[in-house]
Amino acid sequence: MDSLTAWWQVEAGTRYAHTKQLLVLADNGGSNGSRGRAWRYALQHKLADPFGVTITVCHYPPGTSKWNPIEHRLLAEISKNWKGQPLRSHETILNFICTTTPETGLRVAATA
Repeated sequence: MDSLTAWWQVEAGTRYAHTKQLLVLADNGGSNGSRGRAWRYALQHKLADPFGVTITVCHYPPGTSKWNPIEHRLLAEISKNWKGQPLRSHETILNFICTTTPETGLRVAATA
């Protein structure tokens, strides 16, 4: 939830300043689960209420996160950029993510 809130403050808040609705596509595992109350509570109180945004969440069913378009457009490109190099530090991981440049024009950003 903190990542989504930080993204809204840094990227979306200026790029989509007049946006009043947000669609979140979430996998159904871990703290993102459709039955988890803490994630939904945080979504409401850390993002929706403070920024005045109506949020719709669509959960991928368990085991189907492979249909997530970001996984196909971004994670495969990060893996190609990484090329099996050892991930020995957090800085190395961020560097591989930030230097990924997919042919589709998707802009990649990562923060610590």
